[in-house]
Amino acid sequence: MAALFGRRMRRGAASTAVAAAAMAALSASGAPSAVGEQPAASAAERPSAGASGQEDPSVTGDSPYHTDLPPLKGPGRNDPPDETPATGSAESGIPATVLDAYRKAEASLAASNPRCRVPWELLAAIGKVESGHARGGRLDTNGTTPSPILGPVLNGVGFANISDTDGGAYDGDTLHDRAVGPMQFIPQTWESWGRDGNGDGRRDPNNIYDAALAAGSYLCAHDRDLTVERDLHQAILGYNRSQEYLRTVLHWYDYYRKGAHEVPDGSQPAPGAPTGTGGKTPSPAPVRPGTPSPSPTKPGKPDKPSKPGDGSSSKPTPPPTTPPPTTPPPTTPPPTTPAPATRLVDLGDGALSAPARERFAERPAVRAERADKKPAAQAKVRFTLTGETGTTFEGGATTVTVTTKADGVAKAPALLAGGKPGALTVKATLLGTTEPVTLGLRGEVTAPRADKLVRTDETELTCEAGATFEGRIALTATRDGQAAPGVAATATVLAGADPADGEKAADQGPYFLTPGDEPAEDRRTRELTLTTDAKGNLLLPELHTDDTTGTFRLRVETTGGAVVVLELKVTDPA
Repeated sequence: MAALFGRRMRRGAASTAVAAAAMAALSASGAPSAVGEQPAASAAERPSAGASGQEDPSVTGDSPYHTDLPPLKGPGRNDPPDETPATGSAESGIPATVLDAYRKAEASLAASNPRCRVPWELLAAIGKVESGHARGGRLDTNGTTPSPILGPVLNGVGFANISDTDGGAYDGDTLHDRAVGPMQFIPQTWESWGRDGNGDGRRDPNNIYDAALAAGSYLCAHDRDLTVERDLHQAILGYNRSQEYLRTVLHWYDYYRKGAHEVPDGSQPAPGAPTGTGGKTPSPAPVRPGTPSPSPTKPGKPDKPSKPGDGSSSKPTPPPTTPPPTTPPPTTPPPTTPAPATRLVDLGDGALSAPARERFAERPAVRAERADKKPAAQAKVRFTLTGETGTTFEGGATTVTVTTKADGVAKAPALLAGGKPGALTVKATLLGTTEPVTLGLRGEVTAPRADKLVRTDETELTCEAGATFEGRIALTATRDGQAAPGVAATATVLAGADPADGEKAADQGPYFLTPGDEPAEDRRTRELTLTTDAKGNLLLPELHTDDTTGTFRLRVETTGGAVVVLELKVTDPA
């Protein structure tokens, strides 16, 4: 959209209106609407998104775009002489992160919507036309533009008239919408089609991974097969309802299909910022092939007077002048500053919980909102851990500050549970407010767990009635192949050798003795709770027998579900 490259091709407001009218039937039959995957109605049936009687906007709101055409005229091509203007060389290099985003979007859609068959080269063509591949690959490590790529204000002056739909959360304008990001989504379209392409839990139009996947999803709407020409054209026209736009994207698509290569991020020149009416840079109208171009007069050399007597004046002819415009060009009002955040909303689905020494599955997350309950971008949220569990954020810190993006969401880094079970609190504080705004997120570190338990001794588990088993039973608990210290385990003597006999503790047979000074008969137990040592080892107390003979089971189970069942035999005295 707002990308400029050397020589430019421009679609003005007049051609927009003509193209929109000419393509109404085609775009209405196949272009997805901005609010869902319902077939678009005709121009007369569609409700207005801005001014009265206006069509639903396309992805970009039919905003203008500026781009070179690719150098399709080359050796071995037989294009008609008037098909593709030669506008100079265009690089086939695509910045590495941007190319990766296009290819990952293609792979993701191939898995989720195999019928569509969206090629990454088509996403690259649209990304080239809309933003010059995110300003030549100027992105941070997450694939997000350091500053938003914004289209002109859609205030009806030369463009569509689309009143604000996001409270300025995405585009910073609370009066009108603007297209945003590398793939130039208007806010209301992003709300329906935004995707999380990089798995960070956000849908950010300024992130190339999110935007590329969203663009591909939009192109695939209505069960399209993009290998079918009609479906392909309808998809592109749904992005921007202009025949000129369609031709430009198809030229780049064809160009990239014939070869493209990766270049380092930021190694290409960034497109210049558009200027002039409505944020556009006017360019001269194209000259049809065969039409002679006017030759400018060289500076400092006046026209030579004609000879006397030939019926012409001997005075030099002054150069033609262009009359000043009768109406001054409209100016684009500066974006308004969104209202500040006033409150925080917990986005969690319950208490944060994790076993000791493990990573929490959920990250603490809040949304900063303004007084009108709309998301607040660029708000600073400080997360602070309190409690005695030893829990930290990833990296070892107990306090971190996060800045919200367009969706108002702030996510803390992952939590790493400490070794001590207990309660904790993650305090989220909204900074920069006159009155402190703090939200307490409850959490808990539960007992450590093991996923495997193995016996490590070789004690004979046969004993005479009224005697004591020789040796002690030893086991080792592990978690993910590592020793699991501090894991609680329960050892229970069960009646019978068959699981059908039940899992209830036996009331006779082998037993343990609990510590104490009471008589041995008072300290008998057939159910005991133990804890693994620092190396994950578990050493059971001695097992004694009463005068009951037969076969029994000893079941040892840890927190986390690791189980060992051993068979105990009690025989008659010799």
